[in-house]
Amino acid sequence: MRVGIATDHGGFGLKEELITRLQAAGHEIVDFGAYEMNAHDDYPDFVVPLAEAVVAGEVERGVAICGSGVGASVCANKIAGIRAALVHDHFSAQQGVEDDHLNIICMGGRTVGPAVAWDLVQAFLGAEFSQAARHLRRLAKVERLESARS
Repeated sequence: MRVGIATDHGGFGLKEELITRLQAAGHEIVDFGAYEMNAHDDYPDFVVPLAEAVVAGEVERGVAICGSGVGASVCANKIAGIRAALVHDHFSAQQGVEDDHLNIICMGGRTVGPAVAWDLVQAFLGAEFSQAARHLRRLAKVERLESARS
């Protein structure tokens, strides 16, 4: 799978760890930065290009990391067509894709260790949207909310 990944300084180490693991698992990675540790960088500068690439189909799914994961999630969800969530558990990583068509998983580099993060990313990437009628209905309502903002 072609996977995009982005972080600020708060998740820089975790991003580097995940890139290594993703590549070893055979995924193609598009790195949206940060490319070096800089305590003064800002997550929107990296998360927005990632989210735009997901919407454009340049990557199939995205991984967004900041210190807590909260800012990355808030930022990503400002881009129409993105369904991002801060995830800390295996069930939500999988169910978020299956039921809610999650396309960006958000994590905190200061709140989730590399082993847990890898488990979450594997669950996220291994899941498929169910296409169930009830989930399609709910997503249509979310899409109407996005359209109303435009």
